[in-house]
Amino acid sequence: MEQEKLDYFKNILNEEIKTLLGEAGKTVTEMTLEASNFPDPTDRATQESDRNFELRIRDRERKLINKIKDALDRIESNEFGICEDCGEEIGEARLKARPVTTQCIDCKMAAEEKERRI
Repeated sequence: MEQEKLDYFKNILNEEIKTLLGEAGKTVTEMTLEASNFPDPTDRATQESDRNFELRIRDRERKLINKIKDALDRIESNEFGICEDCGEEIGEARLKARPVTTQCIDCKMAAEEKERRI
């Protein structure tokens, strides 16, 4: 892949990781400031449910951050855009849609079909 395209994807990935880390920081700040003690059990339950939902989202984002870091490592080692299964180039449109992908569309579809059969 050309250096110009690698730089393009590197910038996209770095911006995404910056956004995700900012959201995580806001969540921590909000949870430490929200030291509300609701006397009503329903209000407490709602707050706890909201916190659990927020933490599940942040956990998914943490996993995405790890995938982004892996993609940045692949850019540095010139392995970015190469399917880990078949070794072919991953299409640019697929990389724009999901820059952290490690499989070409054909291998991903085959893996999903195999997963459905199990």
